[in-house]
Amino acid sequence: MIKNYLKIAFRQLRKQRLYAAIKIGGFSLGIAACLLIALYIKFELSYDKAYPDDDRIYRVVMSYTGNGRLQKGLSMPAPAGKAIKSDFPEVEKSGRLMTSPLFWGAGSNELRPADQVQNTYEEGFAYIDQETLDILKLSMIYGSNASALAEPLTMLISKRKADKYFPGQNPVGKVMYLNDDKSRPYKIGGVMANIPQNSHLRPFDFFLTLTGKELWQGEQTQWSAWNYTDYIKLKQGVDPKAFEKKLYKGLMKSYFIPEMVRQGDINAAQESGKFGIYLQPISDVNLRSYDIGDSLTYGDIRFVWLFGAVAAFILTIACINFINLSTAKSANRAKEVGLRKVVGSHRSSLINQFLTESLIYSVISFVLGVLIAWLLLPYFNILSSRALTIPWLSWWFLPVIIFSAIIVGLAAGLYPAFYLSGFKPVQVLKGSVSTGSKNSVLRNSLVVFQFTVSIILIISTIVVYNQMQFILNRKVGFDKDQVLLIQGTNTLTNDKVKDLKNELSKLSMVKSVSISDYLPINGSKRNGNGFFIEGRNKLDPAVSGQFWDIDDTYLKTLGIKLLAGRNFSYSTLSTDEKGLIINQSMAKKLNLINPVGRRISNGGEVFTIIGLVQDFNFNSMREEVSPLALHFGLSPSIVSLKIAGTDARQAINAVSSVWKSFSPDQPIRFTFMDEQFANMYSDVQRTGHIFTSFAVLAIAIACLGLFALSAFMAEQRSKEIGIRKVLGASIHGITTMLSFDFVKLVIIAILIGSPVAWWGMNKWLQDFAYRTPIQWWIFLLAGLSAIFLALITVSFQSIKAAMMNPVKSLKSE
Repeated sequence: MIKNYLKIAFRQLRKQRLYAAIKIGGFSLGIAACLLIALYIKFELSYDKAYPDDDRIYRVVMSYTGNGRLQKGLSMPAPAGKAIKSDFPEVEKSGRLMTSPLFWGAGSNELRPADQVQNTYEEGFAYIDQETLDILKLSMIYGSNASALAEPLTMLISKRKADKYFPGQNPVGKVMYLNDDKSRPYKIGGVMANIPQNSHLRPFDFFLTLTGKELWQGEQTQWSAWNYTDYIKLKQGVDPKAFEKKLYKGLMKSYFIPEMVRQGDINAAQESGKFGIYLQPISDVNLRSYDIGDSLTYGDIRFVWLFGAVAAFILTIACINFINLSTAKSANRAKEVGLRKVVGSHRSSLINQFLTESLIYSVISFVLGVLIAWLLLPYFNILSSRALTIPWLSWWFLPVIIFSAIIVGLAAGLYPAFYLSGFKPVQVLKGSVSTGSKNSVLRNSLVVFQFTVSIILIISTIVVYNQMQFILNRKVGFDKDQVLLIQGTNTLTNDKVKDLKNELSKLSMVKSVSISDYLPINGSKRNGNGFFIEGRNKLDPAVSGQFWDIDDTYLKTLGIKLLAGRNFSYSTLSTDEKGLIINQSMAKKLNLINPVGRRISNGGEVFTIIGLVQDFNFNSMREEVSPLALHFGLSPSIVSLKIAGTDARQAINAVSSVWKSFSPDQPIRFTFMDEQFANMYSDVQRTGHIFTSFAVLAIAIACLGLFALSAFMAEQRSKEIGIRKVLGASIHGITTMLSFDFVKLVIIAILIGSPVAWWGMNKWLQDFAYRTPIQWWIFLLAGLSAIFLALITVSFQSIKAAMMNPVKSLKSE
């Protein structure tokens, strides 16, 4: 019996080659998309699951609610880690991580072994406690996990970096210099296995010890400076939710409120109610940190849901094509069903026959789908910013594919099987089923669903593209074009950096040069402070803002507009060192109408405001411009040059020559500010590419089904078309009649999909403080595009049917 089912199934496949190709083609495209997305989702959900006892490891997250806004962050004071371990018996271990490039050593460095002279630029440095290693138990190649960072001035490096600098050697005990600083020689205490890609610590190849480390004198005992991420490991059986409450009460009562009182806050107890503390499981770090302030880059659970929804929609569209075509071709199978019933076939055997055909289509589609996924994987990795691979050799891969093929085949074939097997022999043999097969309510509904999804994706693609263009072309308050950034200049002494600036200023193609690594792009330094009007630090809440060190040519180099007061000058260095230039947001938050000449404090020193600059976007446009204070100081790891003219290559050659004269053992590193600015929004660009790709895929699958369906409808209405032509109907009139039936369905899809797309993209745009409006023409363009694609798809069959000789269709009458 099974052999007979297979024989009939393959016969039908050969007989209906066009429809079979469209069924399999649409199915395989949908399956390929679902497989790629499933690999992505599996990878994202696998993050940080490899640590021993990962279910007991947490990060401590602080929250603060002010002005109706909830803010979350990871920064904790230096002594908090030890206090958590000593004061709370529920905690088995606690440790700290510090990643801020604000402090020497963290972020990126020029690195070299002590016995070499050539510096190499490296990223991925962070400070870490020995206790954090004890919690995470990173795999070690050389050295001991329990003591690798136990001594001061020790470092842990990854295997890839050990192989780079010490090929074929055990580097434990070797010394390396950071930024040519021989006063701080770092000894390698161990070599760890390369941190896997599915770990939130994957950016790091170098861990510097916090043992014996002070960022400044007395810093390790201060509760007023917040720079560390705390990790804790709870003891077996501890309820994390209950412990959160105990941790909050204990830290507030014993440390935070006393510190606030010491700082002069008379409302400390009331203010403490605005704070919160909760524990974030380490397995949640990657996908559930999108609303937590952090210097690291993570995934987003919302992206996982988005990808999953897109996969489900695309597979649904492919299944809809299968159902549509199977039921649409019912008249062609009607006599077969009727005759088989007359000679004694049971309905169950007919159902089995049609399900067998569906399973064959599904299996062939899965084989092709896996092949297509393999071919598209490199492109998908670029889209998703991941390095996924198809797990050919994993024990579960083949069983999952086989099981999925069976499930999808049965699901897609179930309705057509019951529908086709339900024909009554009497009606079939009288020829009345042909009319019944034109009953297209279900098919039309499914076509509407397909194009609704396509419309949503088209609108989403246009909105994302518009927002990206808005970001890149919006006036941000500074001039990012033709600004060359020389990186790694902190290996020079302060005097040499100033000499470098003077020499670069002499170049004819250089308009201006500035020394500062506080820049309005990601990856540069940030330094948060609390600001008060002089004498009011015990009366007013602090205004949170940035405190940047810049030089006297910073404003000119970046084209930042000075609205009032004056710029810094070396001629008035003695007074300007105690001066500040603030932005409009700082003046507004401090309620200073005429700020020049006023005095403000950052909780420590008191400064005189000497200038006011126009607000400029120094963070992502997801945030409003925050308060900023510019201080006259030297922060020398980046030198910025404003280039004149358009010959960037000539300028780079000239600058490189000057650099080589100052640092012959360190290759020049440079980038352009506009490129770095665009990189700040790489996630937006990636979102746009994702929507574009899936929109094209969804439309392609929908149009495949529409093409086959239009061919069938033209075939079903051939006699009607013949009669109309005999009665004088024109080719244009018949083509319009056949096409309009499908255009109506697309118009209904536009009416349904447009409000859904507006709602979804309006929610997405809420993440941006500065955003482009969703304009009416976007919906018009998406709708016209869908109608145009539908017309192109059905017009071939419509014109072909309209041009057919009516004699051929009417000769049987």
